[in-house]
Amino acid sequence: MMDGDLRLDGKRAVVVGAAQGIGRAIALCFAGAGAHVLCADLNEAGARTTAAEAEKHGGKAAAARVDVTRSADAQALAARAVEVFGGLDVLLFGAATHDATATVPELEESVWDQVLRVNLTGAYLISKACLPVMIKSGGGSIILIASQLGRVASPGRAAYCTTKGGLIQFAKVMAADHAAQGIRVNTLSPGAVETDRLVRRWGDMDTAREILAPKHLLGRLGRPDEIARAALFLASSASSFMTGADVLVDGGYTAV
Repeated sequence: MMDGDLRLDGKRAVVVGAAQGIGRAIALCFAGAGAHVLCADLNEAGARTTAAEAEKHGGKAAAARVDVTRSADAQALAARAVEVFGGLDVLLFGAATHDATATVPELEESVWDQVLRVNLTGAYLISKACLPVMIKSGGGSIILIASQLGRVASPGRAAYCTTKGGLIQFAKVMAADHAAQGIRVNTLSPGAVETDRLVRRWGDMDTAREILAPKHLLGRLGRPDEIARAALFLASSASSFMTGADVLVDGGYTAV
């Protein structure tokens, strides 16, 4: 593999969930590799901040607000990619909502519905809107951010684990359906990564590290930039013979 294989020069990318955390790191990584990046998020201000930073990394960037639970928003996002960049080569879906820890009897139906609506149905709606644009553009790479918890369970996380396992299967089906049209579809499954999501769940990062780091063979949590580099691999020609795969970047969480 040559270094040039990890470039995205001139590629047009949409990153959904770009306002913070892993999504922001991926948008910046793509821009640094030469991509034109449309940074999309429900948090439009955060998406704009990411886009401004992405341009400092050398790429062209724009921002868009998107509610992934709304079909009209998904369609508008795809149209925005065409308007701004003329097409679409890479789609990264990383939207996810907070899920409260609860057993199934304790889990509110409204919470279950919201987690599935954002994490899983959102991926369907965004993919449905963007696939025709990607096909018209000559093909490309779709990357869905799943999780190591799409493979193994975590107590009290029924909705989250269900959506992440669903994303892995959803990607495989799209990979099978659209390979002949030049579309590759893979999932990227991080372990626990140091983002605000962990702070929200555990109260502070030190507590998150204390509880979660021992669950990873490497004895630490991941960093957003480590996940971003894996996403760049899947977006680039370096992974040209990969589709329908789930790439674990989990510090050894699922190895034992």
